[in-house]
Amino acid sequence: MNAESSNESFKIGQRVHSLNDSRRVGTVKYVGGVEGYSGTWIGVDWDQDGDGKHNGSVNGVFYFNGRSQNSASFVRSQNLSRGITLLQALELRYRTTSTKDEEDEMYVLSAGNKRISIQLLGGDKIQDKLSRFEELTSASLSYLGVSSLGVSSDLGSILPNLKLLDLSGNLISDWEEIGALCEQLPALTTLNLSSNSMSSEVTSLPQLKNIRVLVLNNSGVSWTQVENLRRSLPGIEELHLMGNMISAITSMSSSDDQAFNSLQLLNLEDNCISDWSEVLKLSQLPCLEQLYLNKNKLPRIFHSVNSNESPKKSSNPFPSLHCLLLGSNSIDDLASIDALNAFPKLVDIRLSDNPISDPARGGVPRFVLIARLTKVQVLNGSEVRARERRDSEIRYVRMVMSKLTNKSEEIELLHPRFNELKKLYEIEDERASTESSGPKNMASGLISITLKCVGPSMGEKPQLTKKLPGSITVGKLKILCENFFKLKSIKPRLFLQEEGSPFPTALDEETSTLLDVGICEGSTLLIDEES
Repeated sequence: MNAESSNESFKIGQRVHSLNDSRRVGTVKYVGGVEGYSGTWIGVDWDQDGDGKHNGSVNGVFYFNGRSQNSASFVRSQNLSRGITLLQALELRYRTTSTKDEEDEMYVLSAGNKRISIQLLGGDKIQDKLSRFEELTSASLSYLGVSSLGVSSDLGSILPNLKLLDLSGNLISDWEEIGALCEQLPALTTLNLSSNSMSSEVTSLPQLKNIRVLVLNNSGVSWTQVENLRRSLPGIEELHLMGNMISAITSMSSSDDQAFNSLQLLNLEDNCISDWSEVLKLSQLPCLEQLYLNKNKLPRIFHSVNSNESPKKSSNPFPSLHCLLLGSNSIDDLASIDALNAFPKLVDIRLSDNPISDPARGGVPRFVLIARLTKVQVLNGSEVRARERRDSEIRYVRMVMSKLTNKSEEIELLHPRFNELKKLYEIEDERASTESSGPKNMASGLISITLKCVGPSMGEKPQLTKKLPGSITVGKLKILCENFFKLKSIKPRLFLQEEGSPFPTALDEETSTLLDVGICEGSTLLIDEES
């Protein structure tokens, strides 16, 4: 047995991968005997649930604590690898030539289902260029089992032009070695260390002045480690920290600390942040333009830590932020939507998969979000054009007018933009006229709606345009649609098709009026059938 696979090669905490599968990565948690089995075993807790057979206990005997019920297993040392060096990985990825058998397997099938061998034109030239390391500007070494960066004084001469290095999914954990690597590669600006289990000890790290993009997704780093790293990254512009179970921003740079002052993009998706106060600790980063917070646990948004503080009395949060992604959180109140207006440059917002943006969960349709968000230009990945904004704001005003009393305090509290928009579009209060009798007043309350049948059992029916009172309910409109289109034994379901929205909005509240759900002049309703 060679030195790489001998028992002495493995120690607790060491990162390893399965000998025949470099993507099956784990951490050594135990070295020793297993009751009922001969010899020495290596207990490994694999990164992926399902890669193991148990939780670190066998036949009722506890050996180590696995992450889950099927993440751990015991493996013979000859079936594990301690990994290879960076230069070995480069040789493997860029200088390994295809065998004759592999080339024979390159074919396409003809119309007669016969194999026709193919040859990649220019393949030799491409391979030759990639094999000259001194010309490489980017290298992807993901999941090759790199455990040692093998930093040497001649590494810079071997890779003098390397700007981007992807080391995701390897066995790296030592920050000191990362620092030495960056010092040896002065051209390196982008480094991906995702899915490596990085050490919690961040000491003796030199200034990584040239690193602009650092990716640490699913690497187990805490914000405390980020704090220790930031002083070594004076020029960092993008920092990706997805999937690291981060729940708190423990501290941030003081006014005289220049750390993170160049940061333009911070990715904190798929973490555990549940309090907007933690996010506000990032609010004074001067150059932060993009903040990704999808898939966290945020229930609400407010302007300052003291949510009752007037925006005029506190400094503007996130002075440069123009893109904020908040999809798949727990935001469920309109006050949180209004709070986003305090961000001076925020124009690109994602709110999909939050209760507030899902009418089926008590939320509001797209047009209400657009009307309440003063500056939004892109909502949920879809551009808000001038016409959609105008239509949304007019619909919103009419909807509010149909619901509220004339109490100005109530309107100002619940709908901060209502009076501004009503004045902008010169919309008169129509409540009195629509409630009065007479042909003229009745006609003034009618709105023109286009109805389209889309149900698979309805057949091809021409669309209809009807003028209907805005006070009619969704339930009554369903009955009318059955008559309009002669839908025998088909129970219709209505959807509002909104410009800019990828999916139509279901209209399931049968007691709501057309104005209540934001239907206005020119709206299009789709008629489907109950499943």
